[in-house]
Order: sequence, then structure tokens, then C-alpha cells
Amino acid sequence: MSHSPNPSPSQSGSPFSGSAPRTQEWRHLRLTRDPDDGVATVTLARPEKLNALTFGAYADLRDLLAELSRERSVRALVLAGEGRGFCSGGDVDEIIGATLAMDTTQLLDFNRMTGQVVRAIRECPFPVIAAVHGVAAGAGAVLALAADFRIAEPSARFAFLFTRVGLSGGDMGAAYLLPRVVGLGHATRLLMLGEPVRAPEAERIGLISELTDEGRSGARAAELARRLADGPALAHAQTKALLTAELDMPLAAAVELDAATQALLMNGEDYREFHAAFTEKRAPKWQGR
Repeated sequence: MSHSPNPSPSQSGSPFSGSAPRTQEWRHLRLTRDPDDGVATVTLARPEKLNALTFGAYADLRDLLAELSRERSVRALVLAGEGRGFCSGGDVDEIIGATLAMDTTQLLDFNRMTGQVVRAIRECPFPVIAAVHGVAAGAGAVLALAADFRIAEPSARFAFLFTRVGLSGGDMGAAYLLPRVVGLGHATRLLMLGEPVRAPEAERIGLISELTDEGRSGARAAELARRLADGPALAHAQTKALLTAELDMPLAAAVELDAATQALLMNGEDYREFHAAFTEKRAPKWQGR
């Protein structure tokens, strides 16, 4: 099947997707989505293992986020875990045991892949909401950290356990992201000691976006996802991109990037639609363009 380089305005996917078709089945996670509201939910579905991650789960998350980013049909994504907890991190038997037999080149490939998952969460053009209940440990804590919003239940606890297994606490971008979320002092304590942080403290230090009632993290994350999906998708995408890009920029470069971004958006359909809706005293009908 050929791919036209000039899609019609009704097509939502990127015209530069190459020959690979959409993946029909993901073996290591569960994807559900409603094409009518633009919300997708990715569920880590190994409840008997507290959703411990395998090599395949990492790779599926990386590839799924890339596919959804190209399709442009998803305007908000919920990341959740099935069963008693969000995610207990990398599977001790399937990953730690296997890595002991790998050489340096293989270990570098693996660690780069896990980092690619975090980059995919941060760089995808839609907000990601982590719905956290029970444990979010190791890589699971970093996946939640990488999300744009963390909705947590009172039972939630976060633990960056990497030093507990003899590795650097700066795994998968944690040493980059965590100080920017909770500050250097808290990040040093959490990454160095690997002690669990329960929901009340996580809320106090800014690690979670919202503390909800027990059993409500999934529903509340879905509500927030629908709210975001109903909004101006391009404005959300550019806000997320600027939040990431400007973390390391001097002020002069940041305000120049802001100016260029706003000039582009001011020439867009959503900006005109807001003015029309305001004038006509109605709610805007956002197009994401």
C-alpha cells in the first residue's frame, strides 16, 4: 500500500509513517482507547507479579508511544497497573537474572531502551496521566515520574530502589527528572537511600499531582484525561514540549522559543475559534490545529 505525502485534512495520522502498519496486538500490555473522545489507556497487566516489567514490556511501551504519537488520534493517555499495585519495577528473575549474563554492549542496549521509554513519555505530543495505587517501585516509580500528571491513592507508595540493588540511583533519567519535580534535597534523599515515600509525603513534596480517594485513581485519571482530550490538543502538545525543552535553557532562549511558538499558534485554527466562541458566547470547538 502506498502512502500519500499529502494527506487530506480529514486524515489524522502523520504522512511520514513509512510502510509499517499499525500494531494490532500488544503482547506485554493492554491498550484500550475510545476513538470518539481521544483517550487511550495503557494498562500494565501482570497482576500476579505486581506488574513487574520484562524486556518485552519495556519495548512495547517504547514502540506503542511512538505509534500513538504518529497517529495523532490520541489526545490524552492514562498509564495504569492492574491488580494490587501500579508497577513493582523490573522483574528480578527475568531482567536482573538475565543481565548478569550480558556483556557490556548488551547491557548498554538494554539501559538505552529503558531510557527510550522515559523519553517517549516526555516527548509524546499528548499528556500522560499515571494512575498510581499501591506500589510504584524502581522503574515503576520512574514511569510515574515521567508522566505529566500523577493521580495517587492513599495506598500509593513510591520507591526509587536502584541503590538497593547496587546500581546508581540515576536510572532511566531519574536523576534528571526527580530534582526538577521535588527539588535537589528531596531527590538526593529518595535516590540515595531508596526509602519508600507514602502518598501523604509524596503530596507534600510535590511528587504527586493529586491525592484521590482509595480506589479512585483510575476513574479520576480518566476524568482528567477526558478533560484534557476535550481541550486544545495543539496547545497542550506545545506546552508539554516547552516544559521539557526549557528545563535547561537560559531565560533569553526560553522566551524566544515561547515567542516563536505563540506566533505559530496565533496563526492556528484554535486561536481563531476561541475568539469566535467568545464573541458568540459559546464554548469553543477545539480542532487541535
